[in-house]
Amino acid sequence: MAATASNMLPLGSIAPDFCLPDTVTGHLYSLVDLKGERGTLILFICNHCPYVLHIKQQLIAIAQQYAVLGIATVAISANDIENYPQDAPDKMQQMMVEWGHPFAGYLYDETQAVAKAYQAACTPDIYLFDADLACVYRGRLDGATPKNDVPVTGEDLRNALDSLLAGQAVVAKQIPSIGCNIKWKRVE
Repeated sequence: MAATASNMLPLGSIAPDFCLPDTVTGHLYSLVDLKGERGTLILFICNHCPYVLHIKQQLIAIAQQYAVLGIATVAISANDIENYPQDAPDKMQQMMVEWGHPFAGYLYDETQAVAKAYQAACTPDIYLFDADLACVYRGRLDGATPKNDVPVTGEDLRNALDSLLAGQAVVAKQIPSIGCNIKWKRVE
Protein backbone atom coordinates (compact mmCIF):
# COMPACT_ATOMS: atom_id res chain seq x y z
CA MET A 1 0.00 0.00 0.00
CA ALA A 2 1.95 2.97 -1.32
CA ALA A 3 0.97 6.31 0.22
CA THR A 4 0.06 9.05 -2.24
CA ALA A 5 -0.67 12.66 -1.24
CA SER A 6 -3.39 15.00 -2.51
CA ASN A 7 -2.53 17.46 -5.26
CA MET A 8 -4.31 20.25 -3.35
CA LEU A 9 -6.70 21.95 -5.78
CA PRO A 10 -6.20 25.74 -5.39
CA LEU A 11 -8.47 27.32 -2.79
CA GLY A 12 -11.23 29.35 -4.41
CA SER A 13 -11.43 27.00 -7.41
CA ILE A 14 -15.00 26.41 -8.54
CA ALA A 15 -16.06 22.77 -8.29
CA PRO A 16 -15.98 21.15 -11.73
CA ASP A 17 -19.42 20.03 -12.82
CA PHE A 18 -20.12 16.41 -13.66
CA CYS A 19 -22.83 14.07 -14.84
CA LEU A 20 -22.23 10.64 -13.33
CA PRO A 21 -24.31 7.58 -12.51
CA ASP A 22 -25.19 6.88 -8.91
CA THR A 23 -24.41 3.23 -8.23
CA VAL A 24 -27.29 2.91 -5.76
CA THR A 25 -30.16 4.39 -7.81
CA GLY A 26 -28.76 4.10 -11.33
CA HIS A 27 -29.74 7.72 -12.01
CA LEU A 28 -27.39 10.24 -13.60
CA TYR A 29 -26.64 13.22 -11.36
CA SER A 30 -24.90 16.51 -11.93
CA LEU A 31 -23.18 18.52 -9.24
CA VAL A 32 -26.13 20.94 -9.16
CA ASP A 33 -28.52 18.03 -8.55
CA LEU A 34 -26.59 16.95 -5.44
CA LYS A 35 -25.07 20.13 -4.01
CA GLY A 36 -25.93 21.19 -0.50
CA GLU A 37 -27.70 24.40 0.42
CA ARG A 38 -24.77 25.57 2.57
CA GLY A 39 -21.91 23.55 1.11
CA THR A 40 -20.84 20.39 -0.66
CA LEU A 41 -18.31 17.82 0.43
CA ILE A 42 -16.82 15.77 -2.42
CA LEU A 43 -14.98 12.57 -1.46
CA PHE A 44 -12.94 10.52 -3.90
CA ILE A 45 -12.98 7.07 -2.33
CA CYS A 46 -13.05 3.43 -3.38
CA ASN A 47 -14.23 0.17 -1.89
CA HIS A 48 -10.96 -1.58 -1.16
CA CYS A 49 -8.59 1.17 -0.02
CA PRO A 50 -7.30 0.53 3.52
CA TYR A 51 -7.01 4.30 4.09
CA VAL A 52 -10.72 4.77 3.30
CA LEU A 53 -11.75 1.75 5.36
CA HIS A 54 -9.67 3.05 8.28
CA ILE A 55 -11.72 6.27 8.44
CA LYS A 56 -15.07 4.78 7.35
CA GLN A 57 -16.92 5.47 10.62
CA GLN A 58 -15.91 9.16 10.61
CA LEU A 59 -16.87 9.57 6.94
CA ILE A 60 -20.30 8.16 7.72
CA ALA A 61 -20.72 10.22 10.90
CA ILE A 62 -19.66 13.46 9.22
CA ALA A 63 -21.93 12.91 6.22
CA GLN A 64 -24.91 12.24 8.47
CA GLN A 65 -24.20 14.99 11.01
CA TYR A 66 -23.61 17.74 8.48
CA ALA A 67 -26.41 16.72 6.08
CA VAL A 68 -28.97 18.12 8.52
CA LEU A 69 -26.94 21.37 8.57
CA GLY A 70 -27.13 21.85 4.80
CA ILE A 71 -23.90 20.14 3.70
CA ALA A 72 -24.32 17.43 1.05
CA THR A 73 -21.69 14.71 0.85
CA VAL A 74 -21.03 13.13 -2.53
CA ALA A 75 -18.65 10.19 -2.91
CA ILE A 76 -17.04 9.35 -6.25
CA SER A 77 -14.98 6.34 -7.27
CA ALA A 78 -12.79 6.64 -10.34
CA ASN A 79 -10.71 3.48 -10.08
CA ASP A 80 -9.98 1.28 -13.09
CA ILE A 81 -12.38 -1.62 -12.52
CA GLU A 82 -10.80 -3.80 -15.18
CA ASN A 83 -7.73 -4.21 -12.97
CA TYR A 84 -9.55 -3.60 -9.66
CA PRO A 85 -12.92 -5.39 -9.99
CA GLN A 86 -13.62 -5.00 -6.27
CA ASP A 87 -14.31 -1.30 -7.06
CA ALA A 88 -16.97 -2.05 -9.73
CA PRO A 89 -20.37 -0.32 -9.51
CA ASP A 90 -22.19 -3.41 -8.20
CA LYS A 91 -19.64 -3.63 -5.37
CA MET A 92 -20.02 0.13 -4.76
CA GLN A 93 -23.77 -0.37 -4.40
CA GLN A 94 -23.20 -3.23 -1.97
CA MET A 95 -20.82 -1.09 0.09
CA MET A 96 -23.43 1.67 0.40
CA VAL A 97 -25.93 -0.86 1.72
CA GLU A 98 -23.35 -1.97 4.31
CA TRP A 99 -22.55 1.66 5.21
CA GLY A 100 -26.23 2.63 5.52
CA HIS A 101 -26.41 5.03 2.53
CA PRO A 102 -24.74 8.02 4.25
CA PHE A 103 -24.01 10.03 1.08
CA ALA A 104 -26.20 11.99 -1.32
CA GLY A 105 -24.70 9.69 -3.94
CA TYR A 106 -21.88 7.23 -4.55
CA LEU A 107 -21.03 7.96 -8.16
CA TYR A 108 -18.90 6.06 -10.64
CA ASP A 109 -16.46 8.04 -12.80
CA GLU A 110 -15.81 5.44 -15.50
CA THR A 111 -13.84 7.78 -17.80
CA GLN A 112 -11.85 9.23 -14.87
CA ALA A 113 -12.44 12.70 -16.37
CA VAL A 114 -14.08 14.00 -13.19
CA ALA A 115 -11.21 12.82 -10.98
CA LYS A 116 -8.78 14.56 -13.33
CA ALA A 117 -10.87 17.76 -13.31
CA TYR A 118 -10.68 17.79 -9.49
CA GLN A 119 -6.96 16.94 -9.60
CA ALA A 120 -7.73 13.97 -7.37
CA ALA A 121 -4.73 11.76 -6.69
CA CYS A 122 -5.60 9.43 -3.84
CA THR A 123 -8.33 7.76 -1.86
CA PRO A 124 -9.53 9.44 0.19
CA ASP A 125 -9.21 12.82 -1.51
CA ILE A 126 -11.44 15.32 0.27
CA TYR A 127 -12.81 18.63 -1.03
CA LEU A 128 -15.18 21.08 0.69
CA PHE A 129 -16.98 23.72 -1.36
CA ASP A 130 -19.10 26.60 -0.07
CA ALA A 131 -22.67 27.37 -1.14
CA ASP A 132 -21.30 29.01 -4.32
CA LEU A 133 -19.19 25.89 -5.05
CA ALA A 134 -15.86 27.62 -4.33
CA CYS A 135 -13.23 25.39 -2.72
CA VAL A 136 -12.63 26.33 0.92
CA TYR A 137 -10.89 23.14 2.06
CA ARG A 138 -8.98 20.29 0.49
CA GLY A 139 -6.90 17.99 2.55
CA ARG A 140 -6.99 15.27 5.11
CA LEU A 141 -9.74 14.09 7.42
CA ASP A 142 -7.30 14.12 10.33
CA GLY A 143 -3.86 12.76 11.16
CA ALA A 144 -4.91 9.11 11.36
CA THR A 145 -3.70 6.51 8.86
CA PRO A 146 -3.67 2.71 8.98
CA LYS A 147 0.06 2.95 9.69
CA ASN A 148 -0.07 5.08 12.85
CA ASP A 149 -1.79 5.09 16.23
CA VAL A 150 -3.43 8.50 15.83
CA PRO A 151 -7.13 8.32 16.75
CA VAL A 152 -9.63 8.84 13.91
CA THR A 153 -11.55 11.98 14.91
CA GLY A 154 -12.20 13.85 11.65
CA GLU A 155 -10.76 16.92 13.38
CA ASP A 156 -9.30 18.72 10.34
CA LEU A 157 -12.39 18.29 8.18
CA ARG A 158 -14.79 18.99 11.06
CA ASN A 159 -12.97 22.26 11.82
CA ALA A 160 -13.30 23.29 8.16
CA LEU A 161 -17.00 22.37 8.10
CA ASP A 162 -17.69 24.22 11.36
CA SER A 163 -15.85 27.33 10.14
CA LEU A 164 -17.79 27.30 6.87
CA LEU A 165 -21.12 26.96 8.67
CA ALA A 166 -20.19 29.73 11.13
CA GLY A 167 -19.37 32.08 8.26
CA GLN A 168 -15.72 32.20 9.30
CA ALA A 169 -12.65 31.78 7.14
CA VAL A 170 -11.45 28.20 6.95
CA VAL A 171 -7.87 27.84 8.17
CA ALA A 172 -5.48 28.54 5.30
CA LYS A 173 -2.87 25.96 6.37
CA GLN A 174 -4.29 22.68 5.13
CA ILE A 175 -2.50 19.34 5.15
CA PRO A 176 -2.80 17.03 2.12
CA SER A 177 -4.74 13.83 2.44
CA ILE A 178 -2.71 10.63 2.21
CA GLY A 179 -4.04 7.42 0.75
CA CYS A 180 -3.82 4.86 -2.01
CA ASN A 181 -3.29 6.29 -5.45
CA ILE A 182 -6.29 6.40 -7.74
CA LYS A 183 -6.03 3.37 -10.01
CA TRP A 184 -5.69 5.09 -13.36
CA LYS A 185 -6.47 3.29 -16.59
CA ARG A 186 -3.52 2.62 -18.82
CA VAL A 187 -3.38 4.93 -21.79
CA GLU A 188 -2.49 3.06 -24.93
